[in-house]
Amino acid sequence: MDELERTNREIEQPDFWDNIEYAQKVMKQKSAMEDTVNSYERLETGLRDIEEMIELCELEEDEDTADVIVDDFEQLKKDLEELRIATLLTGKYDHSNAILSIHAGAGGVEAMDWAEMLFRMYTRYCEKKGYKVRVIDYQDDTEAGIKSATIIAEGENAYGYLKNEKGTHRLVRISPFNAQGKRQTSFALVEVTPEIDDDVDIEINPEDLRIDTYRSSGAGGQHVNKTDSAIRITHLPTGIVVTCQNERSQFQNKDMAMRILKARLLERAEEERKANIKELKGDMGMGTWGNQIRSYVFQPYTMVKDHRTSYEVSNVNAVMDGEIEGFINAKLQQKDDE
Repeated sequence: MDELERTNREIEQPDFWDNIEYAQKVMKQKSAMEDTVNSYERLETGLRDIEEMIELCELEEDEDTADVIVDDFEQLKKDLEELRIATLLTGKYDHSNAILSIHAGAGGVEAMDWAEMLFRMYTRYCEKKGYKVRVIDYQDDTEAGIKSATIIAEGENAYGYLKNEKGTHRLVRISPFNAQGKRQTSFALVEVTPEIDDDVDIEINPEDLRIDTYRSSGAGGQHVNKTDSAIRITHLPTGIVVTCQNERSQFQNKDMAMRILKARLLERAEEERKANIKELKGDMGMGTWGNQIRSYVFQPYTMVKDHRTSYEVSNVNAVMDGEIEGFINAKLQQKDDE
């Protein structure tokens, strides 16, 4: 509350709007703080309402009202847990938008189909959270599925919630692409970085970049499949590769690709400044056996299990429909307990 009051006083200063970019950033922070305060006040009001309903129910001995109280209390607990989890998002970039990339790993066509399934899962999760999803790159020039895709999830704390999804995701199922109907294992790699502000200075030597242009794949757009508007940037010292093809022009694709590259270089620099590199990068790795953070089993039983937290659910269809809140919260809770 004190921080919100300080922010309000800053906004009231005569020269506040002289720096538009800074003012917009402060206003965004103010909105986030107001949302937190409003959530807390709604919880307080809800608790008082339940207490009053309990007193009334005891006097009238009304079973129907008792059922309503139970339902309202369960919802109140859920809202309280959601607010508590949000307080764990204290990282420097947790409030930022999230850049999420999915790459098909080992497993051929099955892995590319798996990558597309994950793309749908994360898109549905973002929609449930109220985030706007922008597709930056989508390479589907395959027999089935996708080679890779990149989205930007735009919304408060998007990176904070999605950051722990980075790593290898393992699928076990009877493959529809296997004529013998055998169970098959495939992998996809997920990368997550924060979308950084333009005022964050990341120095990149132009000589360290290899920039390739190619024809965009997929449907849509006047210039898609007609001009070499898609961009692939390779940062030679680190081997980081960024592609972008869904913007309207080659210039816009290059600008977006550079923004994503800067975000990944920033994250890499942040990690390397940490003392325990192994802990930070232990979830990442090539899309192969032995490095998975989570397994999704469709046959012979249904189970999705996170190997870092041991959190698991049996309703794999709900998970693939974007119900991954439990996995995200369990990982955030684990960090809080450590």
